[in-house]
Amino acid sequence: MGQDRMPPGGGAGTGAGTGAGTATVTAAAPASAAPPDTGDGGDSHGGGRRGGSQRGGKRPARQTRPKRGKRRILLWTAGTLSLLILGTAGAGYVYYEHLNGKLKKEDLNLGSRAMPDHKANAFGQTPLNILLIGSDARNSEENQKLGGAKETFDSPPLADVQMLVHLSADRSNISVISMPRDTLVKFPECTDPDTGEAYPATAGVRPVNESLGRGGPGCTVATWYELTGITIDHFMMIDFAGVVSMADAIGGVPVCVDRNIHSRNAQGKGSGLKLEAGTHPVKGEQALQWLRTRYGFEDGSDLARTHAQHMYMNSMVRELRANTKLTDPNKLRKLAEAAIEALTVDKGIDSVGKLYDLGQALKSVPTDRITMTTMPNFYSQRPGYQGKVEPEPEDAEQLFRMVREDTPLDGKGVKKPPAKPAESKDPAAAPAEIPVMVQNGTDGDGLLAARGRATAVAGLLADKGFTLARAESARNPVKTTVVRFSNAELEGDAQAVAKALGIPLSSVKKSTDVTGITLTVGADWREGDAFPKATPKQDDKAPESARPLNGADDTECMEVQEGFTW
Repeated sequence: MGQDRMPPGGGAGTGAGTGAGTATVTAAAPASAAPPDTGDGGDSHGGGRRGGSQRGGKRPARQTRPKRGKRRILLWTAGTLSLLILGTAGAGYVYYEHLNGKLKKEDLNLGSRAMPDHKANAFGQTPLNILLIGSDARNSEENQKLGGAKETFDSPPLADVQMLVHLSADRSNISVISMPRDTLVKFPECTDPDTGEAYPATAGVRPVNESLGRGGPGCTVATWYELTGITIDHFMMIDFAGVVSMADAIGGVPVCVDRNIHSRNAQGKGSGLKLEAGTHPVKGEQALQWLRTRYGFEDGSDLARTHAQHMYMNSMVRELRANTKLTDPNKLRKLAEAAIEALTVDKGIDSVGKLYDLGQALKSVPTDRITMTTMPNFYSQRPGYQGKVEPEPEDAEQLFRMVREDTPLDGKGVKKPPAKPAESKDPAAAPAEIPVMVQNGTDGDGLLAARGRATAVAGLLADKGFTLARAESARNPVKTTVVRFSNAELEGDAQAVAKALGIPLSSVKKSTDVTGITLTVGADWREGDAFPKATPKQDDKAPESARPLNGADDTECMEVQEGFTW
């Protein structure tokens, strides 16, 4: 990503697992850091902030692609989950029922908040959002052999790869958002549907991959909804063994490295991936190695691994649409068996037929309208969590908002004027009756914080009658100034605070992270008594910090990290 990214090796936060997850909708999917004895070990990435985009090399060599041919199956890879779609026509009723009987199903949403319905567009169409989850479960002999890390056998599984797939309402484009497994979030209340055990909402943050252990994938769904506000229609989850067996059945996916690579360091950490420079098809366990590789790609971080996963997924989609390998009925049968065996879906997908329908919808989108992104983030400085990451408030919210509003991430959508925030119907109290905590967040752009900024802005509020305004000593880095309020009754008061300082109402947000009203002075207001006039922002496409990758881009080649070449 940006030049200010830090190298791996910092302290790891508490509570994160060492396992790796995988997923596939085309074959296999990404995984989290692999354990020390067989894969990428450890969770640490080092301190510092993340930002900007990283470069990818160009392919040093290309392979001839087979002729285009018809196919009756679309398997589309994602994060830690495999999205399987297979055509069953002609397979026979008995075989169809056989596959239906193997399909594992769980509740979609284990959170206490109901998932809202989509808003239809002008033509009555609604989008489709599918959360792909890669489980690192080591509860079977095959998964234990592939995943290693004996100390984690039979422990609660981790959702180590998470990707949201958004199919637009008009079915013209697909947007994908990956969330790093060590993203720190607050968990909502979740209830295990099997045991009835209630997991209370957390007051503090935890790594997002722990959500799977709070009742199942439905809690991961609830956690995503709590963070993003995006309605999620379905989830699909797959494990290690599923990735390997599905990749074998497909026959290989072309991947590229700009130099010879061997993902193994002196301590034995690494996925074991060994490839010569150029483009090579990978399948089976080698495909799993590619998706799990952290040591050896770019700067050795989780974000480098995510970028490699996006390349793999795009290549898989192009391969499935271009080749004729999957017209063999026997290969199709093996692929269907492998996928169904490894797949867990929500109860809304209650049959193989519905999987096929989902596949048909995804299949209609051209590859050049598929955009892969990673949630913009920065390294946390919370005690005990150095090396973990947090959502970058401005850019991450832009990405979430674009998906909520069904705006294509590739910038090819129709530009709409931004909606003007409505003023609260609840009248504000008198300024002297409104307590406000003021925080200094002016180091939100990676520079040192402007000293005394919270005190100065609290003084500005006091001059305007807000005599209960107080400066808080703790800092909270943000790029843009924001006024947050904890409950609906305070919205009018929070808007009054913003108006008094000339802060736009779009910067007034409800948040469970605060009590009462908190004004965080961002990097956009480092000095002066007047809030600076905003520069119109071009947000008709994904921010560069999300590392957008187009599905038709077949020139990308993973940059090999120093010390891992041969």
